[in-house]
Amino acid sequence: MYSANNPASSMLSAQTPEIIDKLSKAIATLHTSTTPADVLPSQQILSEARSQLKCDLSEQGAGLEDTIHHLIHELGPALNASSRSPTYYGFVTGGSTPAASLADNLVTHYDQNIQVHLPNETLATEIEDRALGLLCSLLDFTPSHWPHRTFTTGATASNILGLACGREYIIAEASAHRTDAEVSVGEHGIVEAMRLAGIDNIQILTTVAHSSLSKAASILGMGRSCVKTIGRAEAPHKFDMDLLQKHLAQPGAASIVAISASEVNTGLFATSSLQEMQAIRQFCDMYGAWIHVDGAFGIQARLLPSNPAYQAIRDCTAGLELADSITGDGHKLLNVPYDCGFFLSRHRSLAERVFANPNAAYLAAGSGGDGIMSPLNIGLENSRRFRALPVYASLVAYGKAGYRDMLERQIALSRSIARFIEDSKEYELLPHVGTEGDDMAQIYIIVLFRAVDEKLNEQLVAKIKASRKIYVSGTSWEGGPACRFAVSNWMVDVDRDIAIIKQILTDVARA
Repeated sequence: MYSANNPASSMLSAQTPEIIDKLSKAIATLHTSTTPADVLPSQQILSEARSQLKCDLSEQGAGLEDTIHHLIHELGPALNASSRSPTYYGFVTGGSTPAASLADNLVTHYDQNIQVHLPNETLATEIEDRALGLLCSLLDFTPSHWPHRTFTTGATASNILGLACGREYIIAEASAHRTDAEVSVGEHGIVEAMRLAGIDNIQILTTVAHSSLSKAASILGMGRSCVKTIGRAEAPHKFDMDLLQKHLAQPGAASIVAISASEVNTGLFATSSLQEMQAIRQFCDMYGAWIHVDGAFGIQARLLPSNPAYQAIRDCTAGLELADSITGDGHKLLNVPYDCGFFLSRHRSLAERVFANPNAAYLAAGSGGDGIMSPLNIGLENSRRFRALPVYASLVAYGKAGYRDMLERQIALSRSIARFIEDSKEYELLPHVGTEGDDMAQIYIIVLFRAVDEKLNEQLVAKIKASRKIYVSGTSWEGGPACRFAVSNWMVDVDRDIAIIKQILTDVARA
């Protein structure tokens, strides 16, 4: 119940311009701060912030001003600086461009749930559709080629959409040989649909897949065991084409072929030419299979210029338009805030068969006649943030040239790191590409390496992080620990950043 003596209640009941002004000033202070921040907070800072965390919910509330102080000054220093530090190289995490940051604050201010297309009431769904069209153009895709397109929370959710659409498609393809009607998993359920279609098992054929692919298979009832790795012995990230055709040809099997457009551990791509993609497409058409591309961050290589320095990487993304579905992460190389992935599919008719939200008259779309589908009928959620706005803002602000410049700087820094490691006696560059040609030409934005000294190698990641100046993520390679740089922030400055990295790696080796 409202109390005149409760400052928090008063704040909630009176949405005055003064409140908005306070919030705006607090946010502006964060954005314009020039105080250099360590990429990782110290243990003392973490400890002090933990002691400030509230354990009990007060009756009256602290009020807005005290809460702003609590969030920014007491808790803020203990949050790592990944989004605002150009020397954060963990988990392929981008930052947030100034345009995207501004738009993300507006998302909260407008507080739009854009899941129903209501063109006579709001522009939100049209902005989302336009943002997805601009994104297609950035990636050198024809927007009309991808009529089923939507934003998701990230590439994991997008992989769920891709496998769900793929599952619907391959069972319908199989049933076409046995029945007059297309069998739908969305309608009958997976067990009955497989029985009607004469399918004994579903298989996802891939190479070095991201873990989210197995997670998606588990969620969708296909099971993690259906994910089968069929990479070449000498190059596990590449498809063994003979083995691929053998699996596709198995009687009673329905198949989804999942292609990694830049594998997360090494940055290497599953395909390396248009001819490879055409061959995979031909196999899949022959056996009624679905091609799904996990392009979480590799897909953006399509915007690189025609330049010998990038030709090997450009070739790896040639022909990806032949896929049935593609996923990507906006909060990676697109450098928009977290909670943003995207999904593209060539098969509009499958969207509502899988994701339709039936029997909810109050969620009916308006009659726009513009071909825009209500997002709640083509994706997972019935409600979500207006996550398209930061994408739209950033694409409009920087255009193709701006994003191309970002990526070229990121690749230049990655290759500078790789060259330093390759020339070092203390470190070893991984993996050895071998027969595929020049190792450096294969470097995209991931640099995988290890210390030559085994004892140092076991502690390498921790020692680098202990500097609190750069952040790297740990991984494994051929059964042993390894270290990984993932260069994906829009603030990359090659000369500045390589100097810091060389100094830290040199200090760690000497110590």
